[in-house]
Amino acid sequence: MMSSTLVETVSINYEDFNDSFLTCGTCLCVYDHLECSPKLLQCSHTVCKSCLQRIVEAQLTDTGYFRCPICREHIGIPRGGVASFPPSFIVNQLLDLMSQQRRDVIPKCSTHPQQELLFCETCDSVFCTQCAGGEHNGRGASEHTVIPFSIAIKRMSEILLYKAHLCIKNLNHAYDNVSSEMQSLESSVEKTVEFINRSFQDLIASVDKRRHECLQKVRKVREDKRKILREQLDLIQTEKEKVQAECDGLQYQVEVRNITKKIGDLNEKLDSTTSLSEPRENSFIKYEFKHNSAHKDITKGLTEFGKIKVSTTFPSLCTGKVGEAITHLKSSVKVTTVDYHGNPRTSGADPVTSEVRTDRGELVESKIRDHENGTYEVQYVPPKAGKIKVFVSIFNRPIRGSPFVIDVSEHKDPVWKFGSRGSGDEKFVQPVRVVTQKAGNIYVLDTGNSRIKVIGPKGDFVGHLGPLGLENQSGTGLSLTPDGNLALVNWRTKYITVVTKDGELVKKFSNPDFVEPIDIAVNSKGEFIVADNGANKVFIFDGNGKLNTTFGGKGDKEGQFKLMCAVAVGKCDEILVADHRVQVFSKDGKFSRVIPDQSKGQFGGLNVDAGGFILATKTEKGKSFVQVLNSSGKLQFCIDSFHDKLRRPSGLATTSDHHVYVVDLGNDCLKKYRYK
Repeated sequence: MMSSTLVETVSINYEDFNDSFLTCGTCLCVYDHLECSPKLLQCSHTVCKSCLQRIVEAQLTDTGYFRCPICREHIGIPRGGVASFPPSFIVNQLLDLMSQQRRDVIPKCSTHPQQELLFCETCDSVFCTQCAGGEHNGRGASEHTVIPFSIAIKRMSEILLYKAHLCIKNLNHAYDNVSSEMQSLESSVEKTVEFINRSFQDLIASVDKRRHECLQKVRKVREDKRKILREQLDLIQTEKEKVQAECDGLQYQVEVRNITKKIGDLNEKLDSTTSLSEPRENSFIKYEFKHNSAHKDITKGLTEFGKIKVSTTFPSLCTGKVGEAITHLKSSVKVTTVDYHGNPRTSGADPVTSEVRTDRGELVESKIRDHENGTYEVQYVPPKAGKIKVFVSIFNRPIRGSPFVIDVSEHKDPVWKFGSRGSGDEKFVQPVRVVTQKAGNIYVLDTGNSRIKVIGPKGDFVGHLGPLGLENQSGTGLSLTPDGNLALVNWRTKYITVVTKDGELVKKFSNPDFVEPIDIAVNSKGEFIVADNGANKVFIFDGNGKLNTTFGGKGDKEGQFKLMCAVAVGKCDEILVADHRVQVFSKDGKFSRVIPDQSKGQFGGLNVDAGGFILATKTEKGKSFVQVLNSSGKLQFCIDSFHDKLRRPSGLATTSDHHVYVVDLGNDCLKKYRYK
């Protein structure tokens, strides 16, 4: 009887075996019989010779010990150094055992068949130790990362698989996106069909309503005609019965006189019955639908009724152009749409959505403006300086570059400026006030030159007026009258002068109570409001220069003044007066309120725009700016320049397109800013 032997076989993966037993756990290089020869430590761990030399050089101290890189146990160095560590016989035997297997796995050098190939990650080149260039041996070799080619192949395979995995992942994501879009397409079709049916049902209901009205009209006409004809039939029947009744008794009549009378009555009856033979109403009724252009209009309207709107916009190719962003001013991102081939779109109505958030995630109100030519504008007003993110999507898919990160500045440089110090055509000396005509010229009171400089709306020099009313370089106030003239105040001569736009004198007057009149404003009735800093009062004159009333006094209380600097007229002819604060009075001078302002400093100019916004120039602690307040007096924001600083701004005037002209007294020039 023969005995049987059960043999258990184990399948070993070469790569796993190689990684676990034939690879140095420190440098991950495969052991060999040269620099990477395996060395056995006292702790029974195996490390290649090259790693040991590097570790010993780095950790060696006077104690003559170093730590095992695997278990961290202290290992003593033999007298002969690293080379004296015993070889790992087991690893060497495994190397010999697997050499035959490796012969088919690891490529050999074609020039040196006994040498395994190496790979330099730095140079991206393959070589062996004998055919390596100078850069891989000796000096400079430390700058190159050289690994066995087998490891490189493994790494590249892993990278290849990783990249393939990413490609598949991206393709799966793309498949899901397209599938989702197809589902959205079906949903859109269902909604569109529903809207089409609903709109045509409404149209059908309107047509049916009109049909019903026409039928009702026919029935009403029939009833009206039937009523008239029925009444005529009833009358005929009545007359017939009367004649029949009279004829029934004629056979018994024997008196000629009675018979003759009856004959006469019947003759008269014959005349009346003749008129009854004509129907008092006719049977004509006809339906007409081509009596006007309504049928053609309806037919044409039906061909144009309803429109199927589609879009070829490709969001990921659409671009956004970021405009300048300044706090409290309307800013925008211009979106340009294109199709899948990059061709510009020429129509609008795409479902563009936007979301604007501050760096803290706070939502900022925004709106989309469709230019109906393939471009859109995302409009928003930044509430503060800093970074802001603008998200723009079409079909709920972001456009290229979204979200846009925008730096918001709190400084508002002028749109343009005019002038510098001097006496030439484009020069100023102490300009203090400015007024503007609606869509017309700009008038700047150039006090130091005793003139008014006239500037065109585009910033071009037009001419000069004066020196009438501006003698002794003392003109400090300038205002427009309702009839388009210019009212001037001179603090030295104490005269109010009114001139035409050509500089011709209209009127001139003064008042014995004037001390130092420094500014003037004119209300809608043509009344002159003069601020007198010396008297600490406001004078109100009628259109002829007759004093109506005064109000004010010296002090810090409500209704009193201290260092008055400007006066302006607001909505409903309210009077605004500025010193170190802004006070509001009724049109007849009764105190109303003080504009709340916690800051300190001195005002220079004052103006109220058509929307009721109050603008005032102010200087505080060496810093100059323009305050913009709403109609209730609440501070909205300030205008200051970063590159072109304001220095002692004085008068200012607003325009209908939300720009303000500011006289910069410190720089002897006129500047134009946008404030909305």
